[in-house]
Amino acid sequence: MTSNIHTLPVLHPVAGLRLGTTRAGIKQPDRRDLVVIELCDGATVAAVFTRNAFCAAPVIVAREHRAQTSPQYLLINTGNANAGTGKQGMADALACCDAVAQAAGCAREAVLPFSTGVISEPLQVTAICDAVPAALAALDENGWADAAHGILTTDTVPKGISRKLEIESHKVTITGIAKGSGMIRPDMATMLAYIATDASVPQNVLQACLARAMNKSFNRITVDGDTSTNDACLLMATGQSAATVDQTEGDTFDALCAAVADVCEQLALAVVRDGEGATKLITVAVEGGRDEAECLQVAYTIAHSPLVKTAFFASDPNWGRILAAVGRAGLMNLDINAIELYLDDVCLARDGGRAPDYREESGQQVMDKTDITVRVVLNRGDAMAQIWTCDLSYDYVRINAEYRS
Repeated sequence: MTSNIHTLPVLHPVAGLRLGTTRAGIKQPDRRDLVVIELCDGATVAAVFTRNAFCAAPVIVAREHRAQTSPQYLLINTGNANAGTGKQGMADALACCDAVAQAAGCAREAVLPFSTGVISEPLQVTAICDAVPAALAALDENGWADAAHGILTTDTVPKGISRKLEIESHKVTITGIAKGSGMIRPDMATMLAYIATDASVPQNVLQACLARAMNKSFNRITVDGDTSTNDACLLMATGQSAATVDQTEGDTFDALCAAVADVCEQLALAVVRDGEGATKLITVAVEGGRDEAECLQVAYTIAHSPLVKTAFFASDPNWGRILAAVGRAGLMNLDINAIELYLDDVCLARDGGRAPDYREESGQQVMDKTDITVRVVLNRGDAMAQIWTCDLSYDYVRINAEYRS
């Protein structure tokens, strides 16, 4: 765990939304592992889900239910992903939705299920259904902190953030929680994230806001390059504030998007800082590309290199590993003599080789930090892109080797 992870900040309630958390005993008997989120009438929901072809049963059900009606309840369990479970997994996800619908007095389709945990094991349906009444009884607008704990798996700390702003003189609150530590390279979502605002926002506008925020936050992080079967991120608007954002352009939309993007970025960074076994947060910035796509191609090649990641864990300024990753990123007609490579502000390489003024002790000073920026200047265009990753430690192997034990 990196040294910059802190305890949860104050998570402000969002009018029109309540959260209830309980212990269902899904994997561990005394762990908070079941969360219900209740939305008021008229609330809108934007969502993005994993594009992993082997997506989990709850992802399929949540997509289908959201297309059929306005969600009233979210049901989130940890300890079991209900993925790779075939037809039985679908039936189990629906059974859990039925349990909420019957206890809360709503339609099954108004319940969206979410699961996280071990893949390919049968869901503990009875335990979840039996615990639903307790989760509903615990519903509280101040339930964010308990819910942040209740959605964790291998995370070492809960992750949450709140922001307050004004839109056209009306006060607006945005609060979000997320979980994620391993199996992190989101593809349209993160492991699990739930963000809410009390602004009044139509669903199409809310979806556009979420898409803009995702592309510079959750979709720019990677711990290990693995996209989960269960990734999901929801942005909910309860409409309880007098602030209204009803267009996908203009000052009010930009203000909302900026605040949501800030919340998403802070949650995304918290996920990387809490990467399984991580000790360092690494920013990889690539500049001077022909387009953003090739900048991201270089950035992810660096971020996913086990040699690069282990060098950061060892605090070893073995920058040749970074240079090698740039060279194998697959860019056409790459002029190696034009590339500049930096650790923070220390230039490591230029003109095709080691920078004449580079000194090993300067590189070591940077590598000894817990927050480090790798900057690659391609000098072949005006595009740029930035992502965040972490190092690869002994503990990553241990955590994943012992995941089912």
